Amino acid sequence: MASRSADQRDSRESRNGGPQLDAVSLAIIEQLQEDGRRPYAAIGKAVGLSEAAVRQRVQKLLDQGVMQIVAVTDPLTVGFRRQAMVGVNVEGDVESVADALTAMSECEYVVMTAGSFDLMVEIVCEDDDHLLDVINKRIRAVPGVRSTESFVYLKLKKQTYMWGTR
Repeated sequence: MASRSADQRDSRESRNGGPQLDAVSLAIIEQLQEDGRRPYAAIGKAVGLSEAAVRQRVQKLLDQGVMQIVAVTDPLTVGFRRQAMVGVNVEGDVESVADALTAMSECEYVVMTAGSFDLMVEIVCEDDDHLLDVINKRIRAVPGVRSTESFVYLKLKKQTYMWGTR
């Protein structure tokens, strides 16, 4: 049986339905988690690839939706004075409600959960009036939403994306 190249291994799907990543791709991701602006040449040196090979790998990871390279801001510094986590209880199909909330620009994070809530939704708003409008007139109006509970953020103490890879 012929051995597969690293790129062929990357294109296989893992048990969870996503792409299976080899050690080099995981190392590239960790390099970018440390510094999203790290030059491809520096990443290549760290992981043992050429700059061009790193560029191709990064593009593939982006295309597959494995990662994003974005500027993460403190919402307060860019005009969003109110953040909240909203627990949502659903009647019926949780996925259809999650899809509807995902389509709302204010909903930055939507996750289906087990426990007291069916969904947890992070909302970023300009002010309290905006938050009230999003919760009262938009989220609660989604068919299937039974109830919500809001947890208003008073101060952001930690927000990192440095969990590494496994």
